[in-house]
Amino acid sequence: MSELEVRELRYFIAVAEELNFSRAAQRLGMAQPPLSKAIAQMESRLGVRLLERTTRRVRLTNAGQVLLGQARIAVDAVHAAARRARRAGQPTPQLVVAVKPGGDAGLLRDILAAYRRTGSHLPPPEVVVGGSGEPIAMLRDGRADVALLRSPFDGQGLDSQTLVVEPRLAVLPAAHRLAGRGRLRLTDLRGEAIPRWKGAAPSTTAYFTGYDGAEAGDAHGLAPADPPEGPLVASVEQLLEVVALGQAVAFLARSTTERHQRPDIAYRPVTGLSPSAVMVAWPETSRSAAVAAFVQAAHDVATDHPDYMTALA
Repeated sequence: MSELEVRELRYFIAVAEELNFSRAAQRLGMAQPPLSKAIAQMESRLGVRLLERTTRRVRLTNAGQVLLGQARIAVDAVHAAARRARRAGQPTPQLVVAVKPGGDAGLLRDILAAYRRTGSHLPPPEVVVGGSGEPIAMLRDGRADVALLRSPFDGQGLDSQTLVVEPRLAVLPAAHRLAGRGRLRLTDLRGEAIPRWKGAAPSTTAYFTGYDGAEAGDAHGLAPADPPEGPLVASVEQLLEVVALGQAVAFLARSTTERHQRPDIAYRPVTGLSPSAVMVAWPETSRSAAVAAFVQAAHDVATDHPDYMTALA
């Protein structure tokens, strides 16, 4: 069996995402007959059906679902390799570090200083600050060499190292009925609307809503039913506004709450709430000396952080 080509994978991804050959062909800028022929040839070479076609709909088979996930990874890897090669060939290459605001637990400046002390033979670091979901996207598509990320995230194709693990706090309107308490339980917040992050995967949504550690019948967990859906948010600032307006409650890492003190918001510790881990991540195929030096610098700086030992527990 000959290997699949990147072009064929792109064809399949379009069809699998659109579940319509006409729309997929339009998206790819090609006619429908050669697209249908290409998919049929893929199925013949693989010896499995990827799509179930009827006159009314197109549906992925189990094999098609697996190929879709792997095809996305493969196509992304090819694009990332090209980007990294172009960047490595620049007259003055740089180590691109991706991070989102508040995603470093206050470690980044010290990590950069430690990296620079490693030696002048390494490329200078360039920090790119992105919104929610952008740092890991930059890492995957080759725009970044290394990133500081908060768990949870999809680590497929990446290596990572935990730096610190810090508690998360409940974020309440200052006038909330529970704002006067010193400590809360997850059950205290049952029935409260919780913001949803745009584009979040189900596992990430469970984390942000506090349901990732909840077990049915667990006295420290929430009820198994989903909480009421709060407003969609795309940034911490937007989250704080909807909480301050009384539209929802939320959960944020302690270091993030320290950066966003405001009189209309109350932060309270919560028993039974999963923590937030800050991790340094890089492509598992990376052999870059600069990436290795940055990871070592991150590790060295994290050992002096008060939450470092928690990460090793």
